[in-house]
Amino acid sequence: VQLQASGGGLVQAGGSLRLSCVDSGRTFSGAAMGWFRQAPGKEREFVARITWSGSTTDYAESVKGRFTISRDNAKNTLYLQMNSLKPEDTAVYYCAPGWRRPSPSYYWGQGTLVTVSS
Repeated sequence: VQLQASGGGLVQAGGSLRLSCVDSGRTFSGAAMGWFRQAPGKEREFVARITWSGSTTDYAESVKGRFTISRDNAKNTLYLQMNSLKPEDTAVYYCAPGWRRPSPSYYWGQGTLVTVSS
């Protein structure tokens, strides 16, 4: 597994968490990156994405104004700062390369679990 997401945990509604995604291979180099999430019983959905330079970002409507995606290319690390968390943000969060959604055959890895209590 080349991409390892971490930083999840249990937080109360209104709280914050920062997720990290470290690339131990060459996936990160020159690539746009994205965050996705999958809530229990639901399909995996897009959360946020960022270009290689970091100059362009894009967010799902449900997280706009609350989440911020960023990256440190020198550290091969992608971040997701999550503020004002809501119970509906509860999900396993995954990172993936590319501007578009990965193909159905993409291996997502374990992700990191975020649980927001009300």
